[in-house]
Amino acid sequence: MKTFKQIYDHAENKITGIAAAPGIVIGPVYLYTREKLEVINEEISNCREAVKNFRDALLKAKKELSKVFELAKEKMGGERAAIFEAQLMILDDPILIETIENRIYSEKRLPEYIVDDEISKYQKMMMSAHESYMKERAHDIGDIKNRIVRNLQKKRWQSKIKKEAIVISESLSPADTVLFSRNDVKGFVTDHGGLTSHAAIISRSLNIPAVVGTHNASHLIHDGDIVIIDGFHGYILYNPDEKQISFFESKLEKLKALQRELEEYKGKPAITTDGKEIHLSANVDVSGEIDIVITSGAKGIGLYRTEQVLEELSEFPTEEEQAKIYRNLSSRVYPNNIVIRAFDIGGDKFKYYDFQEPNPFLGLRGIRLLLENKTLFKNQIRAVLQASENKNIHFMIPMVSTILEIRETKKMIEECKKELKKEGKNFDRNMKVGMMVEVPSAAVMAELFAKEVDFFSIGTNDLIQYLMAVDRGNDLVSDLYQQFSPAVIRTISYIVREAKKAKKEVSLCGEMAADTLAIPLLIGLGLESLSISPSTIAYATRIIRSISYKKAKKLAADCLSCSVEKDVIDRIEKFFEENSITRTRNLI
Repeated sequence: MKTFKQIYDHAENKITGIAAAPGIVIGPVYLYTREKLEVINEEISNCREAVKNFRDALLKAKKELSKVFELAKEKMGGERAAIFEAQLMILDDPILIETIENRIYSEKRLPEYIVDDEISKYQKMMMSAHESYMKERAHDIGDIKNRIVRNLQKKRWQSKIKKEAIVISESLSPADTVLFSRNDVKGFVTDHGGLTSHAAIISRSLNIPAVVGTHNASHLIHDGDIVIIDGFHGYILYNPDEKQISFFESKLEKLKALQRELEEYKGKPAITTDGKEIHLSANVDVSGEIDIVITSGAKGIGLYRTEQVLEELSEFPTEEEQAKIYRNLSSRVYPNNIVIRAFDIGGDKFKYYDFQEPNPFLGLRGIRLLLENKTLFKNQIRAVLQASENKNIHFMIPMVSTILEIRETKKMIEECKKELKKEGKNFDRNMKVGMMVEVPSAAVMAELFAKEVDFFSIGTNDLIQYLMAVDRGNDLVSDLYQQFSPAVIRTISYIVREAKKAKKEVSLCGEMAADTLAIPLLIGLGLESLSISPSTIAYATRIIRSISYKKAKKLAADCLSCSVEKDVIDRIEKFFEENSITRTRNLI
């Protein structure tokens, strides 16, 4: 039977996109084409009636979105359904409403033309931004605009599709995604969108496999075609042949069998065959995932990405709101620990400032942005401290590149402690403060940084990107994004060695930790703590309980002597074969 790689590499019917929500599905296509609304620039005589029609359309839009909001809360929980609450707030924006009504009176034009023109201004501003986050939010605003215009034109939203179809479209609004889910949709594919699109976030929440950002899937695939979606790797095979269908049906059966087998590993300690225990904690994007963390058997939360709260709320929560969120998480995982990372914003993430940067990945992001906006940073530090009463919260600083950034952060933390003490607030006076090691300068200076912080967390996603000088989202150079590059594994080895010399804790929380092929190597390099997605905990436990720590160290030593990535991968694959370990990576 053909291998996984051969199936994809030689497939002429393959479309590549971004893996937005994991899973594999095979099924018929429903090609969803959003009706193009024609807006005419026409004069009117009765402005009062036009304003009344606009207000009626607004009211109807609110009722529609309120129903979607309730459905979303039922399916996804309140945290992630807040997407629709934010849209409802836009429909209540007094400045936007007043501007549109004033323009109707002054310009004497059809209300749908004014609505389209006014809201499109905001869309164009957001679409011109460099950050993918802002472009995604432009699509959300477009959904609100189309909803009002459609109501003004007395048109209905068409959503009747056959059950258990795979929806393919140019783009999907958050409402589209939730409403289609009522029809037991099997998967989503879009031409546009990225990992931060609300359609992608909702797909992950609903466990519906999705591939986004394909550019041309809706043009190459027709209504009723059979397609295979691989939401693990970001591939679509359209009109697959018998061999491809047989391969993926077999793959699905293996996945189901593996998932049944993995049930026995939930809650079991991750101990090697010769007695070395590895601490497996979970990466968490939103607090709504906490139930999954608890049932996965994870030993606490190794990375809580606080910026995801901003993306969902589309605004900065107050100090009190943050403290409530962090306190709840602390209580839920107690007595295990939670590592709260400071807002990692800037770059391609949540838009905070109004200017554009020519190269945002190397610009004002992470700790650089926080130290430039000390009120924002102090609010978060105070919130984290106030939530630390259980003494199981650790605080982590992102994008650190200099010792001075750490020292200035520690100074601010001490200032916040003094303020809270004066206010009579309780907090953990010995809360641990650590840093992400994801910038080459921090890796090279690991020996000195280890004297400044309580722990390290190696963020391989950015570390590899910066170390190899490659944009991992750029197809032209994506082959250079090599997590098994000798340069990468030597850097990880050095960071771990220096942390241990200083008797400081060190963990790894990037995507590399979730790659089951990498786990024996990482353990052999000396890592005793990995933070991964909750869904991967059982996979990782299974691998760890199948290997010897002694042999993993020998594997790492062999890999450190390699000069090219292929040799490293070959040695790891040979390790799996010699130890009769099922290569989970190939199954998913």
